[in-house]
Amino acid sequence: MTVARSVFLFVLAALFEIGGAWLVWQGVREHRGWAWIGAGVIALGLYGFVATLQPDGEFGRILAAYGGVFVAGSIAWGVVADGYRPTRWDVAGALICLVGMAVIMYAPRGD
Repeated sequence: MTVARSVFLFVLAALFEIGGAWLVWQGVREHRGWAWIGAGVIALGLYGFVATLQPDGEFGRILAAYGGVFVAGSIAWGVVADGYRPTRWDVAGALICLVGMAVIMYAPRGD
């Protein structure tokens, strides 16, 4: 159950961070205005909060592992929100990042 909770929190964090960055991008680069930017800033703050809810207490491990989720999530967000078409190398790279995330977070700890 702890792994499922952790994965859920990573996905939620990715939605807030990637979504927040996308909202800021839309507000600034696409001239959608301050409301979009403000919503993005709020979402980015929520990302920071969600990251603290991970069951593991090691900040460096959480952020390092989250990097893999961020990479894969960013590609997925681009597909859904912007019509981005990833190459097979984009997909392979994202999968490699997710494997790295799993090793960092969920490998047995016998340190």
